[in-house]
Amino acid sequence: MTHPVIPEGAWRPQAGLDALLRTTRMMGDDLSPGEDGEDEHATANLLQKLMNLGALTAGLPVENGGFGLCDSRDGALPLRDLLRHIGRISLSLGRCLEGHVNVIRLVALYGSPDQRAELARSVRRGMLAGIWVTDGDPPVHVTPAGDGFALSGVKGFASGVRLAGLALMTARLPSDETVMVLVPVGDPARIRRGPGVLTGMMASGTGAYDVTGVSIGPGAIVGRPGDYLRQPEFSAGAWRGAAVALGGLDRLIDLMRTELLARERDGNPHQQVRFGQALIARETAALWTRQAALAAYDTTSDPGDVSGVVNLARLAVERAGLDVMELVQRGLGLSTFIRGRPVERVMRDLATYLRQPAPDESLTEAAAWFMQHEWPEGAA
Repeated sequence: MTHPVIPEGAWRPQAGLDALLRTTRMMGDDLSPGEDGEDEHATANLLQKLMNLGALTAGLPVENGGFGLCDSRDGALPLRDLLRHIGRISLSLGRCLEGHVNVIRLVALYGSPDQRAELARSVRRGMLAGIWVTDGDPPVHVTPAGDGFALSGVKGFASGVRLAGLALMTARLPSDETVMVLVPVGDPARIRRGPGVLTGMMASGTGAYDVTGVSIGPGAIVGRPGDYLRQPEFSAGAWRGAAVALGGLDRLIDLMRTELLARERDGNPHQQVRFGQALIARETAALWTRQAALAAYDTTSDPGDVSGVVNLARLAVERAGLDVMELVQRGLGLSTFIRGRPVERVMRDLATYLRQPAPDESLTEAAAWFMQHEWPEGAA
């Protein structure tokens, strides 16, 4: 899969961005049955379409041929809309693109100018970047070797393991500190089975990747030890996953409406109540996601405010997703449990995608912070 190299500065960013958002929205409208299937081939086909539209380069700085969506608050809402549209097309595809954008953001924040330029060149050639931070057995280590470093160990839960050509990984130094490293990936001989078969999100191609014996140069280490967990970015980045999940909610509500109309049940008052409640939940999630996107880019706010707003938004989207899934199941009945039907597949993917780590900790930390601090001005 390749994407034509676009000369730097060859487009007007706003016009190109508007076209990208409009076209990705139309992709969701025109999705054919089975196009968002449960294997990696479906994701690869959709990914190719997004590459041709320039979605992979959208997060890059303008000077590197992108739209600068990861650079400032001006890009927050367009990036939210892009991730939302892609999540509506396919949550598995959205997971891959969200990770890709995460890599661009982290390299922009902590990387050197040379690293940013090299990443941009790779992305503009059509390369998908993955962010693989969950260790397998054994964990990934990086040790000095000659003029560079040697890697060893395995990354588990590696989304898009057969689709990515580059991965940003966390690795442990001999000092037991953790650094981020940019590693070329895609060697089929290094792909391993993941920790198990997930019930949803199967089309994201999650697996494991063994980096034992891989050599990297000194320029492959991004930032300083501990940067990956540095706040507020570590918590703030969760807003992008919430935006993808919001797209999944859009798709689920589309499917609910279509099926009720097809059954001629749209006039039933009980179904109208369920559909209205689903819309309320979805729009609540949309408002929280908008607020989180803006907070994540707010460099003037206290880091605790940023982390707290994004954590609450993440949990609000989770709650909305769980509520809408219940409403859809009650409204459409057993048809929502027929394996392989679009509504069943989307619900299974959404339930899996919403299982983000440490929800209780995220809630109590945010609540404790705002117990002692006023809600940030302009965030309401």
